[in-house]
Amino acid sequence: MTDLVTGADGLPRCAWGASTPDYAAYHDEEWGRPLRGDDALYERLTLEAFQSGLSWLTILRKRPAFRRAFDGFRIETVAGYGEAEAARLLADVGIVRNRAKIEAAIANARAALELSEGLSALLWSYAPPPRPAPPRSFADVPALTPESTAMAKALKKRGFRFVGPTTAYALMQATGMVDDHLAGCHAGGDRAGV
Repeated sequence: MTDLVTGADGLPRCAWGASTPDYAAYHDEEWGRPLRGDDALYERLTLEAFQSGLSWLTILRKRPAFRRAFDGFRIETVAGYGEAEAARLLADVGIVRNRAKIEAAIANARAALELSEGLSALLWSYAPPPRPAPPRSFADVPALTPESTAMAKALKKRGFRFVGPTTAYALMQATGMVDDHLAGCHAGGDRAGV
């Protein structure tokens, strides 16, 4: 498999984004596009944490169930979860039932409520300047960066869990803080001179 492939629709895209219809939709419509808003970023942070050790495709396919189970990822609502809600989540076959990750999601909502600047402002404060040119291959895409390491450290200092530098970088990629679409990909920032 090459790093950039042309799909049946004739559009060039990052190879991982052409591997399944679910990935194609996510790659083309969401991944690498700037996302702001505390609840929206809390959802992505939570899903990235649940993905740890699993395929992103697993999480992507379970996302509707996660959204139902976590009340639309409304920070204020999830921060109020107690033992009954944690037990409900552990019994929900539609999501990943991992006690540590469920407890982290609740703790992270509580930590997010404590941020005076808000979660979106905090996360975006670690976004690096745009690259001068898009990566040419997957070999040019890092697993973590100084910015993702600093983000993870800042989050942990504020009581967040399951937020290591690699998870933080995946969040940065997913929410457009960095654009890791390869050169020539139709969904990347280099399209049409963007």
